[in-house]
Amino acid sequence: MFRRNCFLLSLLSAMMWFPSAFADAPKGIDEFVNAAIRPLTVVISSVIFFKVPLFGAQLPLVVVWLVAGAVFFTFYLGFINIRGFKHALHLTRGDYANPEDHGEVSHFQALCTAVSGTVGIGNIGGVAIAISIGGPGAAFWMITAGLLGMSTKFIECTLGTKYRRENPDGSVSGGPMYYLEKGLAERGLPGFGKAMGRFYALGIVVGCMGIGNMFQSNQAYVQFVNVTGGPENSWFADKGWLFGLVLALVVAAVILGGIKSIVRVTEKIVPFMAVFYCTCGLVILSMNYAALPFAFNAIITGAFSPDGVAGGALGVLILGFQRAVFSNEAGIGSASIAHSAVRTNEPVTEGYVSLLEPFIDTIVISSITALVIITTFYYEPNFTQGLGGIDMTSHAFERNISWSPYAIALAGILFAFSTMISWSYYGLKGWTYLVGEGRLADLSFKFVFCIFVALGCILQLSAVLEFSDALVFVICVPNILGLYILAPVLKRELESYRARLARGEIVNYREQRKKVAALELASKTR
Repeated sequence: MFRRNCFLLSLLSAMMWFPSAFADAPKGIDEFVNAAIRPLTVVISSVIFFKVPLFGAQLPLVVVWLVAGAVFFTFYLGFINIRGFKHALHLTRGDYANPEDHGEVSHFQALCTAVSGTVGIGNIGGVAIAISIGGPGAAFWMITAGLLGMSTKFIECTLGTKYRRENPDGSVSGGPMYYLEKGLAERGLPGFGKAMGRFYALGIVVGCMGIGNMFQSNQAYVQFVNVTGGPENSWFADKGWLFGLVLALVVAAVILGGIKSIVRVTEKIVPFMAVFYCTCGLVILSMNYAALPFAFNAIITGAFSPDGVAGGALGVLILGFQRAVFSNEAGIGSASIAHSAVRTNEPVTEGYVSLLEPFIDTIVISSITALVIITTFYYEPNFTQGLGGIDMTSHAFERNISWSPYAIALAGILFAFSTMISWSYYGLKGWTYLVGEGRLADLSFKFVFCIFVALGCILQLSAVLEFSDALVFVICVPNILGLYILAPVLKRELESYRARLARGEIVNYREQRKKVAALELASKTR
């Protein structure tokens, strides 16, 4: 408790000078940093987001790399994304949970933490942008990519759990950097695996400061300003430092306690925000029920014969796939860091649980957003003109319920907050992989992370954000390559687990408890 209080006091002291430091000349600082980072950002982005023209469409190679992996793993594992769904639900509710197994968190807690890292602003605004550009057909390919991505998550999270490291204090560290190093060493590639592990760790450390930090805090601040009067009238319009300070302190209070503290928050906030947002969306869809036939027809028709979209059907497919892989992060490997903390001695079980992550993120939440947007097209065909991503979704909700922008803002802030606390854990594990486990390494990373939370509300560092985004996606290259190499290892694990499950060697503790309770009840009634 003393160390926690000292950390928070130090963080508060460090940020008290923010108003004087940035209030007078934020644009000069923004421009200086952007100018310094921009050349490197341009080079890296031009490589990782390189596009090739194909039948009139621009095809990003990183999307091809991610989707090709998802397709391969889906067929290689015998459509595990569909066949394993029921077992995933049983595992998540704790049917096979043994409290004596190694690990730190339950299957449900690990899933909530991983979902909180993927469900974010993109589920509200990114989907709207994809549909406004590619038309309703983009939703079809987004859902298809989400289904395929479930298979990639399965192999990532199984390997993340299998090759995790158990620390002397009982904590665990896992993720792509560990299965790249240990797994490839087993396959006779120790030097290559270690180099790829370090490259991945460096990418996740730098990337977490942008996509999982500054961008999220900035968007949370923008949403807060919008619902408190807008940029022109809100008292908070020039108080980014204050909002950032409060947000940083709240984030610090959560992440200081480590993964157990994070899951205590995510296991409550993730179900709430998902149910809250989905309920609001379903209410809007019930009010737009007359437009649902139009929406479903537009999705199917637009997927295969779109009008006015560059590249035709291929252009729509690319937009839908791009939105899905950027949203659920299947192939990036980040979620396996959270899943590897699970309490289990059977790595395959967490692979099954991870199937639910892209399902919740893309197939449920993003699809509801898409349907709300498309049904609104039925009543207002041109309503997206001149609006940004979140503004499109907010307007679509507001058309039916006047106060819904407040609900959208609340959902956006919750999504952003939950993403930040999850990505802080991802970045921390990358950092400790590089410098070693220890209290100093832990606290120093968390201190810097919280500083960046506040900076995201103050500075418009577009070049830094683009740089971190590029690094997050460049690490999918070693990750997917490692998954290909380790796929036979995963398949043997899966076949062994299935065989033992069929023979009854994997204990169903839920059924066991039911039998014990039934026997006790029977003995009492005699």
